[in-house]
Amino acid sequence: MDRCVVLVDAGYLLGAAASLLAGEPARSRISVDHATLIQGLRERAEADTERPLLRIYWFDGAPDRVPQPEHRRLRVMPRVTVRLGALTRSDGRWAQKGVDAAMHAELTELARNRACSDIVLVTGDGDLLPGLMSAKEHGVAVHLWAVQAADGDYNQSEDLVAEADERRVLDRAWITRAVRAKELPGPCAPTTEPRPEIAAILAAPLPETAAAAAAAAAGESPAGRNGTARPAAGTPGAAAPAPSGQDARTAPGPAPAAGQDATTGGGARGVPTPKDLAGLGRGPGGPAAPQPAPSATLRWSSDKGWIDRGPGSGAGEPPETANLPMLAQLTSAEQRWADREEDITAVSGDPFEVGQVFARRWIERLSDAGHLHQLSTEYPRIPHRIDGELLRYAARFGLLAHKDDQIDEHDRYAIRAGFWREIDVRSAAEHAPAGE
Repeated sequence: MDRCVVLVDAGYLLGAAASLLAGEPARSRISVDHATLIQGLRERAEADTERPLLRIYWFDGAPDRVPQPEHRRLRVMPRVTVRLGALTRSDGRWAQKGVDAAMHAELTELARNRACSDIVLVTGDGDLLPGLMSAKEHGVAVHLWAVQAADGDYNQSEDLVAEADERRVLDRAWITRAVRAKELPGPCAPTTEPRPEIAAILAAPLPETAAAAAAAAAGESPAGRNGTARPAAGTPGAAAPAPSGQDARTAPGPAPAAGQDATTGGGARGVPTPKDLAGLGRGPGGPAAPQPAPSATLRWSSDKGWIDRGPGSGAGEPPETANLPMLAQLTSAEQRWADREEDITAVSGDPFEVGQVFARRWIERLSDAGHLHQLSTEYPRIPHRIDGELLRYAARFGLLAHKDDQIDEHDRYAIRAGFWREIDVRSAAEHAPAGE
């Protein structure tokens, strides 16, 4: 058949591109426009082989072979087929398993079945040499493409280079059409400092801390009549114990982000709002008297899995939030299909963005605008049912730490920070005077 096929070893292509543009082979150091990259591969292959493209095969590794966001975007592109091997971690380094074998099998099968006349290989691994030789014996022309090496030397097996029928180099100019190096923080910037929105979640005091501060400001003892400290009445979620499968722990709070005042809080209950802590403007709770700097962080999460707390369990959803609808209840079958399409083609999988997308959909589908204000007053605690649904949604994007099927703690904070950021922005828009 007078057609060409492209087999791409993504680990080689993107690792070599990272070395060329960022000085090290870590793929985390580059950002990739996959649509532009695939289009570039197609155009280059058709020009070099003078044959129409049959298909591009994208070979990559993934933890437990679970497609990552980039794989989900790639596999819905025209003429692209994604083949995943395993990605395992050993001695602090990630290694692909099964990718070379899958490429070898595809290469020999295409040649044996005469599915194409030309095969383009984008790889540097000498393990593919037997497959390349077999393809040649079946009358297929093999084109070997290399990514320009940072040091100007070969970054491919010399035996592979010697056996190929044609060889091309994808130079820096070609690579930078679709790949760019990520900017590193400046030398004076702390590399581990969370974003202000995440710092807002981390710096939120526990309900007991906020209640004690409010009592102290009013000149009262934080202890109740029986001498036991307890949260102020009416504080949502303060009197409820941490349910099974959830965690409410104390830990030293981080330093406030730039532009924050750790001594002020904007919620009516003394709990800082997203805008107060992240410098985003006015919060839903209105101004309040200054509060002491938080000495504890709120960690209320469903990080240990979804726990169904029925009315008879003794730990049901508080009445303040029991009437808030879940996103699934607000979503029609048509919207669910459209959401899946957007997730695959437009959502990058960044934890912060995932939280924003979930919140945006929830807000846009509400029939009662009062639910938005009601949820805003719950900051920083996301009601259990909605929080569990949010984390299950985030798990679609490969955000699970595959060691124990939990979402990384920093990712959970980022997911919730994105959620609250969107809630806060939409709440401000709802209350903004007309004409603003």
